[in-house]
Amino acid sequence: MTSKKLVNTVAGCADEALAGLVACNPSLQLLHGHRVALRSDLDSLKGQVALLSGGGSGHEPAHAGFIGKGMLTGVIAGAVFTSPAVGSILAAIRAVAQAGTVGTLLIVKNYTGDRLNFGLAREQARAEGIPVEMVVIGDDSAFTVLKKAGRRGLCGTVLIHKVAGALAEAGVGLEEITNRVSAVAKAMGTLGVSLSSCSIPGSRPTFELSPDEVELGLGIHGEAGVRRVKMASANEIVTLMLDHMTASANVSRVPVQSGSSVVLMVNNLGGLSFLELGIIADAAVRTLEGRGVKIARALVGTFMSALEMPGISLTLLLVDEPLLKLIDAETTASAWPNVAKVSVTGRKRSRAAPAEPLEAPVSPVAGGLTSKRVMLVLERVCTTLLGLEEHLNALDRASGDGDCGTTHSRAARAIQGWLKEGPPPASPAQLLSKLSLLLLEKMGGSSGALYGLFLTAAAQPLKAKTDLPAWCAAMDAGLEAMQKYGKAAPGDRTMLDSLWAAGQELQAWKSPGANLFQVLTKAVQSAEAAAEATKNMEAGAGRASYISSARLDQPDPGAVAAAAVLRAILEALQGQGV
Repeated sequence: MTSKKLVNTVAGCADEALAGLVACNPSLQLLHGHRVALRSDLDSLKGQVALLSGGGSGHEPAHAGFIGKGMLTGVIAGAVFTSPAVGSILAAIRAVAQAGTVGTLLIVKNYTGDRLNFGLAREQARAEGIPVEMVVIGDDSAFTVLKKAGRRGLCGTVLIHKVAGALAEAGVGLEEITNRVSAVAKAMGTLGVSLSSCSIPGSRPTFELSPDEVELGLGIHGEAGVRRVKMASANEIVTLMLDHMTASANVSRVPVQSGSSVVLMVNNLGGLSFLELGIIADAAVRTLEGRGVKIARALVGTFMSALEMPGISLTLLLVDEPLLKLIDAETTASAWPNVAKVSVTGRKRSRAAPAEPLEAPVSPVAGGLTSKRVMLVLERVCTTLLGLEEHLNALDRASGDGDCGTTHSRAARAIQGWLKEGPPPASPAQLLSKLSLLLLEKMGGSSGALYGLFLTAAAQPLKAKTDLPAWCAAMDAGLEAMQKYGKAAPGDRTMLDSLWAAGQELQAWKSPGANLFQVLTKAVQSAEAAAEATKNMEAGAGRASYISSARLDQPDPGAVAAAAVLRAILEALQGQGV
């Protein structure tokens, strides 16, 4: 089965993609009759060396995204994963020559079709008297034994665009640029890894991986890599990649060792999430620095993709200060990132958190609980929530992202960890305030914010008194805060429904002689009934409000969780004979 693509036609997708880029970028122009993009200020390059690159489409933003002052003069694009036509390459060479440039450097990735087509166009142009040189970039560090074809050209090619562009902008001649970038290319290595294949428009995926496998050392055209390895953590995958890239037994290795200074590129092959990309980048920086490697610059993003392949490549380029100046040189190329011109290694990456304000002394009337009793109640609540994790997640899948149970379990584990650090405060106001801060920091999601609001507000009435009317006032204050900021009301099918029902019963505590357990038992029963009743409600707030009510035939998970918390508190207090 072919994959779905948002294209008009398979045959026209490369032309239309390039046309779209040019249409949105006034600094680019198409060369009429050819799949060629050139700088629109071409006539201003008189007396400079022109830089042309390209290859098959499907690697966006490479290479057209790197056209601009300080990088490429133009790009010749082929069909998806197909070398560009000789005629178009020759037309681009002629166009830049007619603009008055003093020579052209072709920057070509090491693939047979690219070498042949660019090479043939070069020979034809030279026969016409146009000075043209060509560098073939092979930065692939996958192969431990080199074959006749040599190393494939991968994402490191973009760094060659940058270095060559800076030299050309500085007025360096064709021969010197050719020699210098050839030397730079030898000090560079790239390795890719992917969770699955890409798919060419109109075609099926190029290879299949089982759910527990990843492909190591693959190219950028969907071709398989050098070996398949078991799925592992991001840290383990990055370590494996760097080990392979730098191993002394690998003839395609990049000679990075302790004390080396490098430019690191973390390249998204097209289908990896930004979340994963950040995790990989963090692992790469930590691993390299742990080996004594200085990271002079770090580039993270999508530079050379393979359509929607969910994978990454790492590129390491050995650098010195003169080379760094070329990397740092200004460019107007749209796809080149705004990289800080300072070393990554050695920079302070964290700032001390501000100190918490000193707690006010506890009033003697604000006591009333023992640390042991509090711990037993909280442990009962935590055990209850942990036991409900899968059930709450299942309820949440109908209207949300299925993580309600996970969120509440995260809160439970945070509370358990906090209890291990020492006895909780005996003051109810301080206890609720501490729990509020803990949930706001550790629980996450809207539930964490709502519980944090509830507990923060509920703590205020308990600063002066802790009798039953004060606890009723605490419940009222918490409910008011939840409604004020959460915008939910009773009947909106949220956690508020359970808490509101309990709060109505707790009003009885305001009466003289009210019985703690009788009122609390009725409050818990009302909360549970309200939670069950939410399955018949029309969602008026929260994520569920976006879902058709016809699909909501289960109770709201937040309401179920809140009722379960109240039940756990009741049973823990009954067990202690309070």
